[in-house]
Amino acid sequence: MQPFLSIVIPAYNEEPRIIRTLGQVVRYLNSCDYQWEIVVADDGSTDATAHLVDGFASHHSNIRLLRLPHRGKGWAVKNGMLKASGEYRFLCDADLSMPIEQVQRFLPPELNEADIAVGSREAPTSRRIGEPWRRHLMGRSYNWLVRALAVPDLNDTQCGFKCFRASVVPELFGKQTLDGFAFDVEILFLAIKEGMIIREVGIDWHYRERSKVSPVKDSIAMTRDLLKIRWRYI
Repeated sequence: MQPFLSIVIPAYNEEPRIIRTLGQVVRYLNSCDYQWEIVVADDGSTDATAHLVDGFASHHSNIRLLRLPHRGKGWAVKNGMLKASGEYRFLCDADLSMPIEQVQRFLPPELNEADIAVGSREAPTSRRIGEPWRRHLMGRSYNWLVRALAVPDLNDTQCGFKCFRASVVPELFGKQTLDGFAFDVEILFLAIKEGMIIREVGIDWHYRERSKVSPVKDSIAMTRDLLKIRWRYI
């Protein structure tokens, strides 16, 4: 039977928190009245992440570990989404900075007639909790570039919580070319060009210390990728 919901978790060197995250997600999903699965897409971790997930999955038949060579978060998400089988496929950051209970905001019956539901830290009903002002300024500056160059109507493209209807996954992730952090923008850019319905969903977002984003290095790389997206379309 096809699961109603797939949770896709990209992971790279998440040894300190991956078991805690999986435990929280499983406890919540066990309280739901639908079929579900979890796909952990391990992006070539060099620590014990894959080993820990493998052990946890041995006790849960609906958890799968996808082992991948290291190429970036976008690469892990692409493979996880394409390997998942749920009617809805939910991208979930391993830090669980959004309480997993809020996944219901992305799904029917709370949200209907959307091809993609995008978690937003800028929607009127959202809350940012514990975020340093420098990190907030960096994010808003990047979003200004995103809106100017690629996705004009979305206020938060980089939040790591998004839900995709299964029918749009092959069309979007099959065409994805970016392996790094800017993959979100490319996917949303492609969705807009295809006329897909995108909705922003306000969430509670808790700042986590172990961010994989390097403020200088990754900002330069993500800006370069934005220009690639525009150039390819032209």
